[in-house]
Amino acid sequence: MLNGISRRGLMKTGAAAGVLSMTGMPLKAATRGGKLTAGLSGANTSDSWDSRTHSDIFMLACSQGSVFDSLTEVAADGSLKGELAESWEASSDAKTWTFNLRSGVTFHNGKAFGADDVIASLGMHIGEDSKSAAKPIVEAITEMKKMSDTQVQFTLASGNADFPYLMSDYHICMYPAGMIEEAIAKGIGTGLYQVESFDPGVRMVANRVKDHYKGDSAGFFDQIEYIAINDNTARMNALMTGQVDTINRIDFKTEALLKANPALRIQEVTGNQHYTFPMLTDTSPFNDVNVRKALKYGVNRQELVEKILLGHGAVGNDTPIGPANQFYNDEMEQLAYDPDKSKFYLKQAGIDSIDIDLSASNAAFEGAVDAAQLMQASMSGTGINLNVVQEPSDGYWSNVWLKKGFSAAYWSGRATEDWMFATAYETGVPWNDSQWDDKDSARFQELLLSARAELDSDTRKAQYFEMQEILRDEGGTLIPMFANYVQAVNNRISSPDQVGNLWQMDNARMAERWSVA
Repeated sequence: MLNGISRRGLMKTGAAAGVLSMTGMPLKAATRGGKLTAGLSGANTSDSWDSRTHSDIFMLACSQGSVFDSLTEVAADGSLKGELAESWEASSDAKTWTFNLRSGVTFHNGKAFGADDVIASLGMHIGEDSKSAAKPIVEAITEMKKMSDTQVQFTLASGNADFPYLMSDYHICMYPAGMIEEAIAKGIGTGLYQVESFDPGVRMVANRVKDHYKGDSAGFFDQIEYIAINDNTARMNALMTGQVDTINRIDFKTEALLKANPALRIQEVTGNQHYTFPMLTDTSPFNDVNVRKALKYGVNRQELVEKILLGHGAVGNDTPIGPANQFYNDEMEQLAYDPDKSKFYLKQAGIDSIDIDLSASNAAFEGAVDAAQLMQASMSGTGINLNVVQEPSDGYWSNVWLKKGFSAAYWSGRATEDWMFATAYETGVPWNDSQWDDKDSARFQELLLSARAELDSDTRKAQYFEMQEILRDEGGTLIPMFANYVQAVNNRISSPDQVGNLWQMDNARMAERWSVA
């Protein structure tokens, strides 16, 4: 089973089952009307409606969570359901997928949605100069065929049992064919909310679309306003003083103040979010696996969980596959803090001592600078002299991440193992932030392709378990901790009992799923 549904079932249909509504929660009465105001981190002045560039919660919530739709959607319970696709089915080898599209759907400018829009929207991600994180997903499609206005057939280079999940990627939003540049400029999608105003890195205001295809099952607010508040203290104050109804990434150090306020409640969700320190393995000294191992053993992971997360998470083992994944390897021996081993592997690299810069900013994750300084202290005496370089928050993802040899980052994780690996660990993909590839581990890349097309769960499990061990032992990304999603909401806002754990803020879809209490 995969998150509650079998892959065989996944291959045959995307229809929501039983009493689940389109929001992924049991059908129940919700109050219509009112406004949701959210204070969110993760905003940049370079933000736009181009989903290919999205990388953090502010634009996820604005775009896929409000203004745009994708073909499929991961529900709050982790199951997959159709969004702009009503259903899908696959050939026996999972190489050919046929998606049936919803009829009667229109973009905010009145254009009817159909197969041409799907093909054009997917085509945005390919091309020699494409930097889209979804490029490897779309490049795996060898043919996109319009069967009718409401049906599209995809042929893949090789079988992929997870393909419908990949169509829920937040980069793969649907745009109107022939009007894509205009849609990016103005924010023209098929989502529940239409843009009223958008000031990049500052604010977005959108209004509920009348007669939307999702009807009364989602989108209960008349208006939403998302305010960019990257500063942690300012975000907490905005919630405490009633300027906003909800915030993401609460400050753990002042959590007690939130708990003491009877008007507020805290949502804590365990998912696959992990905090990372990628090393560019195509750059010296990180091209030496012994140096990477020396760094891995030089980190006191438990200390980071206790002092940075204040217990709101768990120790990581240098693999991005977490407890919310089906094939999480909980049998794998945990890397432990061992300064002697750190010194040993440094000597194996022919080095007695080395100076290494670690770039960090709290834009990467809250507490990233403090985490880097704790790592600096834990490596003291190992021969690794870590110099913490505090980078500016604005522009961190465009100017530092993927560019500096050793830096801080965070990942939300992905719903399936292949989705995560194909996004950040496959050779040549745009977001392979350690540049770790088949030159370092041909075995990992071989297993990646094999597991992708494998339909037998036991075989797939063995393959994914081995891949996680390879990453722990040889990979270029240090993953010391998994962090729970911890966010706060004013009690005047109602949210479902089950909140999504794929992304922050109910999979970034609070505008669709929450309502006025």
